[in-house]
Amino acid sequence: MSPDVRRRPDQQPIMGVRLLEALRHSSFRYKQGVFVGSLALLVVDVQNSYLVQDVRDAYGWPPLWRRDEVVAECRSLIHEARSQGIPVIYSRQVSSSAMTPRSARHRASRADRLPVLSEEEKLWRSQIMDAVAPEPGELVLDKTRHSFFAYTELDPVLRTLGADRLIVCGLQTNVCVEATVRAALERNFEVAVAEDAVTTDGPDLHIGSLNSMRVMYVEVAPWRELIAAGATWDRAYSTPHYGRSPQYWADPPHVSG
Repeated sequence: MSPDVRRRPDQQPIMGVRLLEALRHSSFRYKQGVFVGSLALLVVDVQNSYLVQDVRDAYGWPPLWRRDEVVAECRSLIHEARSQGIPVIYSRQVSSSAMTPRSARHRASRADRLPVLSEEEKLWRSQIMDAVAPEPGELVLDKTRHSFFAYTELDPVLRTLGADRLIVCGLQTNVCVEATVRAALERNFEVAVAEDAVTTDGPDLHIGSLNSMRVMYVEVAPWRELIAAGATWDRAYSTPHYGRSPQYWADPPHVSG
């Protein structure tokens, strides 16, 4: 699967180009024939589909918690990354005819409630929100699974850049963000999640997911701390019970039960 390079203002795909050529003409740092830099920003699925609620209602999904505030934080984070020359790479969730059995079953169970959308409407919903739109030359990689790494060229792109540290922002905390983080850890990347630039279907799922990632030694912090010069990303090693509540082993009923 070749990555699309998206342009503003309408984000329509231009003619496919080789990955190396796309990188060479992007905002990525290039020095003496080698792409350099260890930090990259992944922007996960910040798409127009989250701006309308009809399909989500049909599936039984509530509105995103703090959506507008989180999108604004994503925009600020992206702007700061660009100003520092940090590569910004976007994922775009798209439909696949090869749906997982569970997804296909869920869709079938809600078929009578789903709105009928024109092809134009489907296209608009799949695009990255204007508030965080990619600049010309920045990579937008389509994905069909929760993880940004699954069946995409993200891994070789990051290897080409020499990136070994990733900041992840976007939607949704406990779904595609967490799946991407887990996949990155399995590939030996050092990973941080911008806790103020991710969200999902309510605070309980959001906080629970962040704590699950903390337990795996993911650095979870506000994005301004993560991207600051000299950031050590050492919360995971310096915070007692990182991601865990000690209550269950301190509470006698839990211990005896």
